[in-house]
Amino acid sequence: MRITALAGGVGGARFLRGLRSHLDATPELADAELTVIGNTGDDLSLFGLRVCPDLDTLVYTLGGGIHEEQGWGRADESHRVQGELAAYGAVPQWFALGDLDFGTHIVRSQWLGQGLSLSEVTARLAERWGLPERRITLLPMSDSPVETHVVIEDGDAHRAVHFQEWWVRMQAKVPAQRFQAVGMDRATAAPGVLDAIRQADVVLLPPSNPVVSIGIILGVPGVRDALRGTTAPVVGVSPLIGGMPVRGHADACLAAIGVECTAAAVAGLYEDFLDGWLVSQEDAASVRLRRAQVRGRPLLMTDRAAAAEIAGAALELALELRTA
Repeated sequence: MRITALAGGVGGARFLRGLRSHLDATPELADAELTVIGNTGDDLSLFGLRVCPDLDTLVYTLGGGIHEEQGWGRADESHRVQGELAAYGAVPQWFALGDLDFGTHIVRSQWLGQGLSLSEVTARLAERWGLPERRITLLPMSDSPVETHVVIEDGDAHRAVHFQEWWVRMQAKVPAQRFQAVGMDRATAAPGVLDAIRQADVVLLPPSNPVVSIGIILGVPGVRDALRGTTAPVVGVSPLIGGMPVRGHADACLAAIGVECTAAAVAGLYEDFLDGWLVSQEDAASVRLRRAQVRGRPLLMTDRAAAAEIAGAALELALELRTA
């Protein structure tokens, strides 16, 4: 079986780790191949290095090196390099990079500087973390640089800041007027991305941010068309529980694009290709979709076992739709 997923950072990574655990524990599914298309709209350059937050979170989580409490960054991390940069007055300091994490960004930047594509670099990083051995392929959505910027009010004018500054430094407390995917007009899907969707037996949308994670991936030319055209069932998992995000600032992102913070409204962003929608039990009664089948169940990923159960429920729904 070939499973393809579109994913952002923490929520998507934990869901996919649960999915791989579910597959491995199910004899008839243990040989399934999982291809993950990761959001690169969060990427930015810091201290002369190229940082890919969502790809790194996916690699560390699926490879067993994530800082579990944070959900991002490396386990057993130290921050001596960041401290030394602060002593030199280097900015910004609001985006904390650990010493082990710096190693990833240094080697990525070195390989990119040697002419490797982001896809090739990501494959090397995935190899170091053992993803191929777990039958996981990680693809960036595009090899072309795409950066999400946020337009905010600044006095009587407007200005754009990088998404990470708005998300991390400002904690999304400054209302976003709109999002801009800078570079998307020149972007193309990375090698293998469109084929992974077209040739999949199942396509899953983990509970990632619908605007700045899944939404950015959908903006890559050809991705949405591939989802519309695939014969595989497309099943999504709501990132909201009781109408509120479990973590992060999805509510602020939805407000910026004029979409209600409800499971039904989020599904509406995918209505042209969505076949199944897994929602929290408390939201199930209020979600009525025109073409997608809705199923309610507990969606809180309290631990790895809970994540595996949620991922298994999403896959179960997809397999039911596939044979219907």
